Amino acid sequence: MGTNFINLIYLVAAVCFIFGLKGLTSPRTAPRGNLLGASGMLLAVLATLLDQHILTFQLIILGLVVGAAIGAYLAITVQMTAMPQMVAAFNGFGGGASALVAATALIAPGDLTNVPPIQLYVASTASGIIGAATFTGSMIAWAKLQGVLRWQPTSDVLQKASNTSLFLAALALAAYIVNNPAAIWAYWVLVAVASVLGVMLTVPIGGADMPVVIALLNSYSGLAAAATGFVLGNNVLIIAGSLVGASGLILTNIMCKAMNRSLSHVLFGTLGPTAETASADEVYEGKVKSASAEEAAMIFETARLVIIVPGYGMAVAQAQHTVRDLANLLQERGAEVQYAIHPVAGRMPGHMNVLLAEADVPYDQLFALEQINDSFPEADIALVIGANDVVNPSAREDTSSPIYGMPILDVDKAQTVMIIKRSLSPGFAGIPNPLFAAPNALMLYGDGKEMVRELIAALREQ
Repeated sequence: MGTNFINLIYLVAAVCFIFGLKGLTSPRTAPRGNLLGASGMLLAVLATLLDQHILTFQLIILGLVVGAAIGAYLAITVQMTAMPQMVAAFNGFGGGASALVAATALIAPGDLTNVPPIQLYVASTASGIIGAATFTGSMIAWAKLQGVLRWQPTSDVLQKASNTSLFLAALALAAYIVNNPAAIWAYWVLVAVASVLGVMLTVPIGGADMPVVIALLNSYSGLAAAATGFVLGNNVLIIAGSLVGASGLILTNIMCKAMNRSLSHVLFGTLGPTAETASADEVYEGKVKSASAEEAAMIFETARLVIIVPGYGMAVAQAQHTVRDLANLLQERGAEVQYAIHPVAGRMPGHMNVLLAEADVPYDQLFALEQINDSFPEADIALVIGANDVVNPSAREDTSSPIYGMPILDVDKAQTVMIIKRSLSPGFAGIPNPLFAAPNALMLYGDGKEMVRELIAALREQ
């Protein structure tokens, strides 16, 4: 097919990618945006296959069948609570694929690409470094989120020194490859060094910062794909990779602001209790009040405005449908119900939005932090389900707290705060939450779904 026609298809695909990203900015338009992005990728793949006559279509079809089967299985079986792990794995596979394609182009450049040699060598080494680091870093992120890896380096100084040494070694190998492109062994050494670098960059990062890391790794996978686009001389791969890289960096910046954390603190710092942080006994002893579902239902009976604050605990309990049933019941009784969504609620941006959308909660009832915070003083009840750090007043009041300055949902300003949790255990930050001991707070101990069911039953009996 003609080069101009192929490039025209690539241009249409790029437009689909851009409008697809635009659609993903709102829950209401997200399905259309997702469809546009998928359609653009289908066009790009078909154009590439039609343009490359040397490809073995039998192997491509086999890869499509195997990949589609694995993807369909994961889409059906992976729980929403495990979606962050799945995204981390996808980022890793994208980075690994980029590194392997770059290796193939170095081994047989004439078969895959006709770009100028210096572009091929520089782009291949960039793809190898970023792609390999993204792959291993994403696998570490997956293992940490899945709970199969809990190791943390004990020396920050040693860890920073090793990362610097690994990065400089990767750059030295990249320079060697550019000057000696026939030394394919050097590329595999570069990939190995970058792989270790990816592990060392991700291992020290704690669970509270993992949403930021996932967004950053997503950006890395896009940059690796863009570099591979320069390797192959493929315009649509450069555009798509650049879009992913840029959007990932923007999301990383948004999340760092939402957590009052700089990216350097995420990559090289820690988030956890310090010597100045109050202990749980100091915060809770003799101050925490608990209530039964029946007692809570009596307060709900007269509530006019109820703000529900979902957290990761709601996701783990799979309580989103039950929460929707409670909201419907309250609305039938004349109460107004709103949902307050913190930018980093759960383990991934948009996690709570997706869960609630899955339960058919109306989009116009979902409010971001900056939209809802002024409404808490007017709320009769703030119902917190499984959230912890994102409602911790220490972020606003305690300068010694490791989360001080982090924007939080001001649930403590509601008339009554009800917190559904299994126990007083801390959140990812590992610090106690003074909200649980506040004068206007009631603890409803139990599984999120079961406690909400008990609330519904108690309300219906009144």
